[in-house]
Amino acid sequence: MRFKNSVSHIVILLTTLVLTACGGGNDGASNNDNNPATPGNPQATYQVTVSNITHAQVLTPLGIVLHRPGYSAWNAGSSVTVGLENLAESGDPSPFISEADLNANVDATAAGTSPFTAGNSQTVTVTADAASDLELTVATMLANTNDALTGVTNWSVGSMQVGDVKTVMPHVFDAGTEDNIETAATMPGPAAGGEGFNAARSVLTNVVTIHPGVVTQADGLATSALTEVDRWLGPAALITVTRTQ
Repeated sequence: MRFKNSVSHIVILLTTLVLTACGGGNDGASNNDNNPATPGNPQATYQVTVSNITHAQVLTPLGIVLHRPGYSAWNAGSSVTVGLENLAESGDPSPFISEADLNANVDATAAGTSPFTAGNSQTVTVTADAASDLELTVATMLANTNDALTGVTNWSVGSMQVGDVKTVMPHVFDAGTEDNIETAATMPGPAAGGEGFNAARSVLTNVVTIHPGVVTQADGLATSALTEVDRWLGPAALITVTRTQ
């Protein structure tokens, strides 16, 4: 029997509808460092902004991890963790963040609080003890997909000075945990309104790859809940990190 995470789906869908009704925005991200910097030690604060550069895809709340080289959120050709599977299928970053907090190489974590639509952005700030080997991981789901995510992992930020800015336009990845059948029942975004996290994994893939893109009804997949506006060409997001302290 397939497991349906109805709570995550309802939260994401309702918040997305609210954002769509008011045109989206740049607010609504939390500043919740789960592992705060040590008092008295030099601190490094990074402002992370993700801009949605798709035509109509919705990006889900950000999962942010500030860490050392011993942590890696995903690797192409390998299976994802359960925490990242949750994020890639339901858009809920909480299990991903909780999982990261258990890793000894993680210095701080933070998360966004709402999805954001095309043309809008979300900003999250994260702080940890300053170190030259600090790395940043950012992850968000493309909600109108089965299990697509975009973001960057093991991005070196420790050498940045206050005021420095770095940008990247990352790949869209296929988590490989679900078959990309695009039916309404299997996708949580507003184009479909289906299920979020499903504990069952695809027997065909189950490894991270570069996402081939959605097929859609326009391409002849009659059972797809998606249309050509849900496609993306190349990157889906622009990520900007600024060291503010």
